[in-house]
Parts: sequence; C-alpha cells; structure tokens
Amino acid sequence: MKQLYRNMDYMDDIQYVANLDFDWMQLKDKNVFLSGATGLIGSFLVDVLMYKNNTMDFNCHVFALTRNEKRAQERFLEYEGDQRLTFVLGDVTDREVFNDFKQMDYVLHLASNTHPMQYSTDPIGTITTNIIGLQNMLEYAVRSNAKRFVFASSNEIYGENRGDVELFDEDYCGYINCNTMRAGYPESKRCGEALCQAYKAQKGLDVVIPRLTRSYGPTMLQSDTKAISQFIKKAIAGEDIVLKSAGTQYYSYQYVADSVSGLLYVLFEGVNGEAYNIAEEHSDIMLKDLASIIAKTCGRDVVFEIPDLVEAAGYSRATKARLNGGKLEALGWKPRYDIKMGIERTIKILTNLRDFE
Repeated sequence: MKQLYRNMDYMDDIQYVANLDFDWMQLKDKNVFLSGATGLIGSFLVDVLMYKNNTMDFNCHVFALTRNEKRAQERFLEYEGDQRLTFVLGDVTDREVFNDFKQMDYVLHLASNTHPMQYSTDPIGTITTNIIGLQNMLEYAVRSNAKRFVFASSNEIYGENRGDVELFDEDYCGYINCNTMRAGYPESKRCGEALCQAYKAQKGLDVVIPRLTRSYGPTMLQSDTKAISQFIKKAIAGEDIVLKSAGTQYYSYQYVADSVSGLLYVLFEGVNGEAYNIAEEHSDIMLKDLASIIAKTCGRDVVFEIPDLVEAAGYSRATKARLNGGKLEALGWKPRYDIKMGIERTIKILTNLRDFE
C-alpha cells in the first residue's frame, strides 16, 4: 500500500480532510495515541495528521499502536525516519503495553475486529478488544489527564430494526439476541460505550463516541471479509461479483475520507459524553444494488453463491440498518461522496496500485 502516496486521487482525499475548517491548533505540539493504526480508518487518519505535519508548523506527535511492526513500517514507509510518528508494538488488550508511560493529550481507540471471518474465528478477541482493550486505553487517558478520549463505535450497536423507524437516531435501541456468538461484536460495542460513560462519570474523563457505519475505501485491508470489501476486490481482479444472499439488506455505508472527516468533527466539535452517527442518506443502499453498481463499474456480472458455515456465522442478522446523521450534520459535517462516487473512486485508486494485495 506504500504507493497510495503516489496516487493523486488518494492524496486529494488526504488534502481535502486535512484542509477542513477545524481548529487544528488544538493538536499542535500535542501527543496523539491511537490503536488500530494500520486499519481502514486509523491508517487514513495517520496520513491526515502526518500530512499536516509536513505542510505546516504542526508538530503533532502520533503514537501508533500496532501488533505487527513490519506491517506498520511497510504501510507508513513514506514517513520512515520521521520522529513525529512512533510505533508502539503490542496488543491493546495487554496492560504491559501501557507500562512505558508517556503523557498523551488525545487518545483514540480505533482497534476492533470488524468483519465476518474475524467475528467467527476470533470471537474472544472480538469481545476483549472492545472491552478490555478499551479499558486499557481509558486508563491510559486518565493517567495522562488527556484532553479528550475517542471511542470508535459502530452502527452494529443498534441491532435489528424493530420496524418502528426508518432511520436510527443515536437513542434508538433495536433487537440483539445476546445468546449467540455473533452477538459478541455489537454487545461488546454497547458495553464499551457504557464503559466510556462510566469513566466520564467516575474519573471525569472527556469522552466522545463516533458511531461509524459500514466504511470502505482504498485503505481497506486484503483480509477484510465484509461484503462490500469482497465485491471491490472482485472488481479489481476483473471477476464477477459474488452475492451470498438475496441482497435485500438495506444499510448505510460511508467512504473512508468521509468517515474520517466525521470522526474529526466529533473529536473537535463533539459534546463531552455524546455519540454521533457518521452517515448520510445518499450512501444508503440495498446490498443487491451495491453489487450491481460495482459489477457495472468493472464490466462484470453479479452471481449468487451459498457461503460456507464459518463465514455465514459471522454475518450480521440485521436486514435494515440505516442511520440518521442529522446530529453530526448539525456540527457542520457533510460527506463529499455518495455511494456511487465513493465506489468508483475506490476502484479507480486500487486499480492503479500495482501492489494491491
């Protein structure tokens, strides 16, 4: 993925987010600690902060927690030797990682298992990252007397639509059968949000919660087994798009640049203790229509295939999960791309990357 920095469209996305009208000086000369640094969201955010470092007198020191130092070094090869990016090696669930204490001004917990194969093959890790890992990060923020803590939550916390609303606002609570393996992800995200509120109340920590919807973009990982990621990888390979259901699931999606811009709006403008949906109706789409758009983009067809039991065990049970982004829009956020534009841009960027794996 190192060639991302040579791609004009990707760098345009980075510049777009980096030039949004925030009070960026809040991060000047500050230490920012984040988990999930090589993930879809985290890696884009690191690129934005490092772009600010390289284009203005910013001096924001980014501490990137990663379990795989080699992968982090390869992903961020562009910044090799830059003292403003430090890799912290370890797992967020291991408290010893945080023993080498350094004062942090902002702490962001972005690490999480986020796709079906991870849910089904590592259900324990899915839960512990969202609870034990989160607590380790919260404790680190308290010790640092951090100015703000960000917990990246998920649209999955809403569960299944009860049939009483079209769009989920931040107070909606749908049905989740907690006595299943698949419930580990949404239930641990719900518990994580409650844990954040506990630290706000008991420790006085300033906490905000961006609720990310199904995100996609050129920073997606090859290992990602979400349907949209699989569709895009098939498109890049010039293959037919494989749909493993009737495709009537109706979800919100968001291009990575807009997801990260939303996260930054929550970081800079969000109210302490509040959660914000990062979603907008122009990126809501049924799965079968999403498959069709991607198939047309690459000149292929949509074919149907029955998933194996392991993969199917990680699928969401929600059939209609659309988020109301009005609360975030009231802070000033608006997305740059709708679903069609975002998909076409993603495929264009990745097609031009020779090292896409």
